[in-house]
Amino acid sequence: MPEARITEVGTVGIPVTDQQRAVDFYVGTLGFEKRRDMPFGQARWIEVAPPGAATTIALVPAGVPTGIRLTTQDADAAHADLRERGVDTDPEVMRMQGVVPPMFCLRDPDGNSLILVESAQ
Repeated sequence: MPEARITEVGTVGIPVTDQQRAVDFYVGTLGFEKRRDMPFGQARWIEVAPPGAATTIALVPAGVPTGIRLTTQDADAAHADLRERGVDTDPEVMRMQGVVPPMFCLRDPDGNSLILVESAQ
């Protein structure tokens, strides 16, 4: 079985009460670029970042998990490998409809949640 390959810190999700106000601040005031803005349930999935930065900030509405999103090229292989190593993970890889990639949560020894998302590559 292939070893889990975490390739990067992709996105850090932060909670916002008003997504448009947050976009106005990060893009308009701080000069970040809007990298992604697409429908996400009843809200939007919005990612912003400083020009040239690899890691983005997701401006997530209430109810969407916040925290750090790591990327991997194969969520299923990473999930199986981490579970075999005794890592506290979700029981299964989550799959949603549409453009949402496969993903799952894992927890470090202190209970901090990380979200491992399959990259589109």
